[in-house]
Amino acid sequence: MISPARSSARRFATLLTGILLLAPAAAGCGDGTGSGPADGEVTTITALDYYTDQTEHAQWGDLLTACGRTVGVRVEQTSVPGASLVPKVLQQASSRTLPDLLMLDNPDLQQIARTGALSPLDGYGIDADGFAPGIASAGSYQGKLYGLAPNVSTVALIYNEDMLAEAGVGVPRTWDELKAAAAVLTRPGRYGMAVDANATFEGTWQFLPFLWSNGGDERQLDTPQAAQALQLWVDLVNSGSMSKSVLNWTQADVHDQFVAGRTAMMINGPWRIPALEQDANLHWGVAPVPVPQSGQTPVTPLGGEVWTVPQNPSKARQEKAARVLACLNSPATMLTAARQHHTVPSRTAVAAQHAEANPSMAAFARSVTVARARTGELGVEWPKAATGIYTAVQSALTGEQTPEEALRHAQQTATGH
Repeated sequence: MISPARSSARRFATLLTGILLLAPAAAGCGDGTGSGPADGEVTTITALDYYTDQTEHAQWGDLLTACGRTVGVRVEQTSVPGASLVPKVLQQASSRTLPDLLMLDNPDLQQIARTGALSPLDGYGIDADGFAPGIASAGSYQGKLYGLAPNVSTVALIYNEDMLAEAGVGVPRTWDELKAAAAVLTRPGRYGMAVDANATFEGTWQFLPFLWSNGGDERQLDTPQAAQALQLWVDLVNSGSMSKSVLNWTQADVHDQFVAGRTAMMINGPWRIPALEQDANLHWGVAPVPVPQSGQTPVTPLGGEVWTVPQNPSKARQEKAARVLACLNSPATMLTAARQHHTVPSRTAVAAQHAEANPSMAAFARSVTVARARTGELGVEWPKAATGIYTAVQSALTGEQTPEEALRHAQQTATGH
């Protein structure tokens, strides 16, 4: 599973312009490659994704092959780097060479669906029954389902069990408990808490649980609820419980700090579990992201990739691709993928089964049931808000602006005025 915050604001601004220009061409996207005439017997279909890691590419290739076999086709898989996928899709839409089956990072779906390049899944009898609402939202555009994710991810609090036990600190459940625990756990050479607060969409992704769980909303960023969430991070840095270097850390950097013993707690995702398990001397646990008040449920962002069926003059090819997509989203396939990639199966019942067998996934699975799609409120306008959020975090943590001032500026960035 690749980290969910791959993209930059500049990339989205450029892509949105390209999408609008390409919309007329995309609506009639072409016949791709494969065997036979457009409406003849289909024995091969093509699939495009960004699983370029050798192991991940092979694992998904095996799943595509197996699902293809069940519907009587061979699936030719092509993988490109994550940053190259959407530009390639736009080029293919223009030249009418889109693949038969297309994987997208879920925040990108709305931009591509807006062009008319994707086929609604209800035309193939595919729906989101049994999937959490946020997962259905992540695959939808203007009320229609265009993509489904076999597996998803989110973030949680990962903590060093030995450090907490030594300090006599319980696992924090609320913001006040988090601040108190982080202070006690901080000592020379070690911080109590770490987050990724860098100036990318990844930094926004990590802040969203605090914003959303406090009732903040990306539609209106300059609210007391948003300011309180940002103030929490400011307090952690100003008290010395969290390093100011979080302004530059990626989620991988946060993980490295945790493994090296330089932080006792961190916000991170389940894709870090394989590396955590490699150190037999590292004893760690996972808990939900702390919430403002006891008894609340954290609202976290939804990560994961959706599979879609691009428009194609050959209905036979589309039907075959849709059947492969349905197979990828079957309980058995998503459970296999979840085990391989340390992700959460998208069907709620399957996620519960996976969490019971894998306790380290339990907090992630619980959070997924109420997790939100980043594009759920603003759709294609989400990147503007995301840019405003990470810019506000940077300004507040450096002390350049108060949280209130930083969020007023964030709202201006989000609305363009």
